[in-house]
This record gives sequence, C-alpha cells and structure tokens, in this order.
Amino acid sequence: MASSATMRFSATSTGAEAALPRRNSVAGFIGVAARSSAKSRLRFIGRNANLSLRRRMSSFPVVKCVSGSEAKAQDPVAKQQEATTSLSSFSPDASSIASSIKYHAEFTPLFSPENFDLPQAFLATAQSVRDALIINWNATYDYYEKLNVKQAYYLSMEFLQGRALLNAIGNLELTGPHAEALSKLGHKLENVAYQEPDAALGNGGLGRLASCFLDSLATLNYPAWGYGLRYKYGLFKQRITKDGQEEVADDWLEMGNPWEIIRNDVSYPVKFYGKVVSGSDGKKHWIGGEDIKAVAHDVPIPGYKTKTTINLRLWSTKAASEEFDLSAFNAGRHTEASEALANAEKICYILYPGDESIEGKILRLKQQYTLCSASLQDIIARFERRSGTNVNWEEFPEKVAVQMNDTHPTLCIPELMRILIDVKGLSWKDAWNITQRTVAYTNHTVLPEALEKWSLDLMQKLLPRHIEIIEMIDEELIRTIIAEYGTENSDLLEKKLKEMRILENVELPAEFADIVVKSKEAIDIPSEELQSSEQAEVEERKDDEVEAVAKKNGTDESSIEDEKEELPEPVPEPPKLVRMANLCVVGGHAVNGVAEIHSEIVKDEVFNAFYKLWPEKFQNKTNGVTPRRWIRFCNPDLSKIITEWIGTEDWVLNTEKLAELRKFVDNEDLQVQWREAKRSNKVKVAAFIREKAGYSVSPDAMFDIQVKRIHEYKRQLLNIFGIVYRYKKMKEMSAAERKANFVPRVCIFGGKAFATYVQAKRIVKFITDVGATVNHDPEIGDLLKVVFVPDYNVSVAEMLIPASELSQHISTAGMEASGTSNMKFAMNGCILIGTLDGANVEIREEVGADNFFLFGAKAHEIAGLRKERAEGKFVPDPRFEEVKEFVRSGVFGSYNYDELMGSLEGNEGFGRADYFLVGKDFPSYIECQEKVDEAYRNQTKWTRMSILNTAGSYKFSSDRTIHEYAREIWNIEPVQLP
Repeated sequence: MASSATMRFSATSTGAEAALPRRNSVAGFIGVAARSSAKSRLRFIGRNANLSLRRRMSSFPVVKCVSGSEAKAQDPVAKQQEATTSLSSFSPDASSIASSIKYHAEFTPLFSPENFDLPQAFLATAQSVRDALIINWNATYDYYEKLNVKQAYYLSMEFLQGRALLNAIGNLELTGPHAEALSKLGHKLENVAYQEPDAALGNGGLGRLASCFLDSLATLNYPAWGYGLRYKYGLFKQRITKDGQEEVADDWLEMGNPWEIIRNDVSYPVKFYGKVVSGSDGKKHWIGGEDIKAVAHDVPIPGYKTKTTINLRLWSTKAASEEFDLSAFNAGRHTEASEALANAEKICYILYPGDESIEGKILRLKQQYTLCSASLQDIIARFERRSGTNVNWEEFPEKVAVQMNDTHPTLCIPELMRILIDVKGLSWKDAWNITQRTVAYTNHTVLPEALEKWSLDLMQKLLPRHIEIIEMIDEELIRTIIAEYGTENSDLLEKKLKEMRILENVELPAEFADIVVKSKEAIDIPSEELQSSEQAEVEERKDDEVEAVAKKNGTDESSIEDEKEELPEPVPEPPKLVRMANLCVVGGHAVNGVAEIHSEIVKDEVFNAFYKLWPEKFQNKTNGVTPRRWIRFCNPDLSKIITEWIGTEDWVLNTEKLAELRKFVDNEDLQVQWREAKRSNKVKVAAFIREKAGYSVSPDAMFDIQVKRIHEYKRQLLNIFGIVYRYKKMKEMSAAERKANFVPRVCIFGGKAFATYVQAKRIVKFITDVGATVNHDPEIGDLLKVVFVPDYNVSVAEMLIPASELSQHISTAGMEASGTSNMKFAMNGCILIGTLDGANVEIREEVGADNFFLFGAKAHEIAGLRKERAEGKFVPDPRFEEVKEFVRSGVFGSYNYDELMGSLEGNEGFGRADYFLVGKDFPSYIECQEKVDEAYRNQTKWTRMSILNTAGSYKFSSDRTIHEYAREIWNIEPVQLP
C-alpha cells in the first residue's frame, strides 16, 4: 500500500503538501466568476517581485496589474493562507490574473526567462489556471472525505482529452478576464491556447467518450474519478507523405504537462511472472517474478458553473532505483544494467503497441494489468482509510462502483478477487459476491476481433495467480450452466458450454467431464461396426486419390504406391484462450450497450446466451457528448445565436431547451444569422486546410466531412468511391454541364489507420492519391476538392465540426456500436448522411427523417446479403464496376491498388468478398448523394434542416447519459459543495 494512504489530499491522500498548504476548512475553494474567488491566491505577487522579470523581458508589455496597496510581494504560499480568510469578497479580474501569469513566468518556468513568447505564455497561463483548479479540487475531496459518499471509478485505456486551457477557463467562466489579462501582457488568448498540444492519451470514440463523461460527472456534481495510463508517446503522430500515412512518436510531453501533478508519494507495486505457493496460513502467495511501481499523476477536471473539480489519475511505470545494476554499468554492460528500468518504463510508452509479436502481446497485457492493479489498490486504500478502524468489506460495493470501459480493464475482476482473498483474507464466496456487486461493463463493439481474447499460456506465465482465479470463475460458470440447462439434452448443454465458457478450447475440469459426455446408446451403429465402416471409407478415399494422381501424371498406380502410405499432416490443436468479454459479463452486475440498436444486438447476438441466463444484467446507455466543449466553446458564434433566440444560456446545462429553436426555424432573421455563423467557421477551416494540407478551398462550397478512425467497416472506401464516381462524371461533361449538375464540394477526410492495419493504410493512400489528382485538375477547379487532414485529433475536430454542412456516418449497418462524432456534428447544425447504424438510428428519430439523408442495407439484412454473396448470387451495379475500372486505369497514379480492389471482389476468402458491403450499398449511396446536391441548392431548405438538427440533438448530451449510469448502474447521488 502506498505510504500516503493515511495522508490528506484528494480522495487517496495524495500529499497535498506538495502542491498546497493544508487548509483548516472546506471553504478554501475558488468559485466561478459569478461567485466568490480567492483574491490573494490569484494576485500572488505585486510590482516589486516582478521587477527582475520586467528587466529581462523587454518584449513583455504590461498594463498596470495591481494597485499600490497590493504591490507588496509575498510568497504565494503565504498568499494562499491569507486567501482562506477572504474567499467570498472577490471575483478575479484581468489585473489579478495577469499578475498570477507573471508570477508563474518567473517562478515556475519551464523556459529560460529571457523572453515571454507564446509557448512560455501558454505554460504560465495554464499553471495559473491550475492553481485555481487545485483549490476547488481539494475542497471537493475534503467534502467527499467528510461525507464518505459512494464514488464511481471509470477505468479506461483511453482518455482523449484534447486541449485543456479554453475548456478550463470556460468552465470557470473566466474566458473574458483571461483574454484581457493576456492582452495586457501582449498576447491574444486564442494564440496562446493554440500552443497547447493535445494530450495523447487516446485514439478515437472510446477515449473521447470517457473524457466527455468526466466533464459531465464534474458538471453534475457526481463523486467520481477517472483512471488511465500516462502514455509518453501516445498512439502516434500521423504524417501524410506521397506514400500515404507515416507514424512518428507523439511529442506531447516534450515541454512538460502543466496540468498534471506528479504524486511520487502515491505509488503501488505491480507484479508480473513469478509463481504461486500455498503458505502455512492456507493462503495463496504470489512470489518472485518482476516487480515494478505504478506512480500517480493527477489531472484536475473542472465542472461547468460549479465548484466541483474531480480527478483523472494516470499511472506511469518505473522500477525501483535498486534495480539499476551499477556493477554491470561500470563494467561497460550499459544496456544490461538498465534493463529492468527500461522494461518497466516501456509499459507506458505508447497506446496500443503493435501485438503481432509475442513481445507486443506481453506489453499490451502488462498495460492492462497495470491499470487494473494500481487503480484497485488505490481504490481499496481509500475505502479502508474512510472506513477507519472498522473495515466492513460487505460495505465495499456500497461505497465503490467500478465501471470497465470496454474489455481492456477486464483484469479488474480477478485482481479484485486476488486482493480480497489473498491480501484481505476473505472467503471465495464473500469475495465473489463483493466483486460482482462492484464491477460493471460497457460493451463498445460487435466486431469479433475487438472482443478480446488472450492466450491462456501467455497469461499463465505473466499472471499465474489470476489464471487460477479465472479457472475457478469458469468452474462457477459451468455449474451455473449445468444447473440452468440440465444434462438431459447433451447437445444443448455442450453448445451452451462452448459458447459461454470463459476458457475457450480448454478441456472441462474432471468433475464435469462425465456429466456432459454424450450417451453412446443414442447411436444405433455399434462402435466396432462404426469404426470398421469409417476405416473402409478412409481406405476407399485413399484409393480414389491414388487413381486420380496416376491419371493426372500419366503413370500407373503401383508407381505411387509409396505415396499413398503418406498420411496428411495432423490438424493443429486450436489455441487455448481467455475470453475477456465473457469474463466481464460473468463477473459484473451490469452490462450495457451504447445505443439502442447496439444494445439489442448485444442481447440478441453477441451475448444472447448470457442474456437468456441473466436478462436483468443487460441495459442500454446511449452515448452522449458534452455540450460545453462540443458546441459552447468550440462554436461560440452559433452558441451566441442559440442563446439570443432561446433567451437563456441554460441550454448548456439543460440541452432540452435546444428544442425551443423549432419555434423559430422558419424565421428569416435566424436563418441569415445561422448561415453567417456557418460561413465564418468555414473561412477558418479554409485557412487551416491551406496551412496543414497546402490546398486552397472555397468557403462557398459545401463542406462534406468524414473524420473518424480509418477502418473498413466505417467505409471511408465507400465515400472515396463516391467521390471518384462524381469526378469521372464531371470529366465526361462540358464546363456548363458540370456547373449545372453538381454543387461545389470540399470533401474532407481525417483519421488514423492503426500502424499494422495494412488495408486501412491503403485506404489513406488512395484518398490522398485521389486528392492529388482532383485538386490539380484545372477543368474541375472549385467544383470538387478532396482533402485529407493530417494527424486528426480533438483540436482539429473542434475546428472542423462547426464548419461542417454534411457529415458522413456510413458504416455497414449493425457494425458501429454508437458513434459520438455523429452527435457532435448534429449538435452543430450539420446534416448527416448515413445508414441505420449505431446512434444514427436515434439521431434520425430526434431530428426528423426529412432532415437526415438515409441509404443502405438494414442491420437485419446483412447476414442474408453476405450469404447471397457467398453463393455467387450478387450482381454488382455497373456504376460500381465503372469506378473500379477507372481506378485501375491509372488515373490516380502508378500505385498498384489490386489488393484494395480485390477486397471488393470474389465471393469468399479472407480479405475478399466485400465483407463490408461497399458494392451492395454503392448505388443507394450515390443516389442519396444526388438528393444532397438537390437539397443544398435550396439554401432556405438546407438551413431549416440544419437548425432542426441542432434542435433535435438535445438527447445526445453526455449529461443525460451520466444521469442514467448514476441512477441505474452506479447508484450514486450528486454531492453539491456548500
């Protein structure tokens, strides 16, 4: 247990003394601008302490920031102590904020003090904002400690936070004062904010959802923490070259992270390998192996218009200093000397290390276990401290709710069992009961490859004690299945065991083997006769094969008699696997999908057997996005219009009020303002594209955007095929015909292909090749542009989404769990084109079928269409074949696209037969795109559709989702700070 388990700070006593002095009451927090704030804390120092800074920074123009009576410089810690007595009389103004920024520029610099350029200005500003957050942060957890409330813990391998500065000061309602303060210091707020790198802690929707949830949890005053890993190099930084996507390490931490506070006093041991022995006390002991330390890094997460500030705790990994082999180093064996340190640190180097190799698989499993073990040790230490001298483990689920975001944190289940049984001395029965009541699981996928399965042998070596526990859980499950289905129908029982067991391709334990063996009496043929008959068939087949070979080679049978003795190679045994998703379902009390259609697929297909066994476990929690970041802060022009017409800014917290826009949808003044806001955002994106991609685009063209992880099921290939078809038709027309038949479009793509996902990288290459041809075609001009925005991330999304007019969410029906970018686009008045997949279904219901461009096969049709394809009955549309032929003609360059085209051809085989139904949906897609052009020509109609999308997006706030989780899964209540 960490030595800090009995110290004060946050909820695990994180050693506040390292950041702030101990306060005597929970009154020590800074409120939002409309409430109280700490005058002395934000002022920090006055004129005298800044003299040396002024002398060194000749380019640092400063308007007077403090009055003469405030000019006396003091140590900021002393100022903080003073602040505790005068918190209710002051709202921070530009002058006091400027003084705080200046203080940090001199006394907590990460740069040399000669200049006050933009990077320095960002870091100093962020540190001054963090000071305010820490005060609220401490107060939040002081209060939680005092009340000993039940707390939710959200465990996720990803948290895609985005930039924090504008979000933090926006939530504190201090954007205006900060803009003025930085102006006094010679900089614009937006230029300073632009210096912040995106935190590289996630990749796609999984991580962005987790971050939206943290924002909502804080805003709604729910007691909660997030737990993740602190990746040094993120996933990767994407570069687009003539060869397509290139991956380089993300350098987001190169200049430090001003938001995090390193808790060197909060660390926990994490073990790998070793062996399990039984002690004289009857307990199991996991000994030996490789030991590392997980160290906490805390990031404050402020709520909007509330004092509540919750915590995102990220773990880094290191080895103890004594693991450095000094004698080996001095002997010149430098790599060997630091091997243990390097092995520990690399666990948190990158998100999702490639797992093609056994080393990559081990590293991924180490990451997952580190997250689970360190987080649970931390949670348990907090529970024990809050419980005082009388720890009642039965109360653990009444104080703790653990949510596993997808299958990555599955090891929480055996790890919690291990700690409760081996460390805390509970019985199996009690530990299992506590674990099931504590843990819940969110499923995010129906793709088989994403339902994680780990090699049993690998896990047995790396986590031997956990495999023992998993085997026992599997045995518990077998008992339950036998009790439910009985032994009379052995075929049914065998089927259920094969489908539901946690261990795949593993023999049944001895105590169950006899129960499930099929009765031989059911077979009419005696076993001896059956064996003889089978042998005769085998011999006959051999003779036929010999005869066939002889005829083919022009030889007689005797010349190849020796060959017929040769037996076929034995079929290799299937690998023994641990099915993590099954373990999640068995070990938790709730399983939820993330959209209505997805949750039905989870119940009807993915986990149907479990649903029939435990229907009460299964729920739906349709995803949502935070309206603060995703409209209020990223789209201020539109937000201002909404507030003006609704008559209140309450919609930022109560998105139901967005529906009131429907009353004004046909008002000409609103429509004019709406179009002006959209065009203003498009002008910004046009400048951004020119800077990042080198292409000039017209803001008067339709902005058609598809930004998401590159994957075959998301069907960027369908989009680019549609563009190629459009381009080909344009080339066949005269200039006048082109202008009459096509609306000008800027087609924007963004997203990363996983480094080892070859087909996805081919798609990126294809998109960029099409762009290089189309964008330089003088006959086409501004009628069509194709842009791939490199290194798509949250900050890029915050720019693109407000400017979008059409957004593509065109996954194969039934394959997208939910999606969240579709919600962001709709919220910003963008019209969607898409299939009935994921949250598209609910978005279409809310915004109205007339305001959504629908195409494609339905989810319930997909299996039949694939079967039809396998039987050779599918006939591709001539327009689809036309596009493939056009691509193969070389018009887009010399790159060989046979592998990419081949995936759309044939009727069977891995990587072939158009599994994602691009060819099937292509005719419907291009016909739907013709309807898009027609609607866009009527700007009054288009604007009306746009307004109704924003008005209908109110359901898709993450606030609504979090209320549902809190009420129906976690059983936690809001805690409003006094």
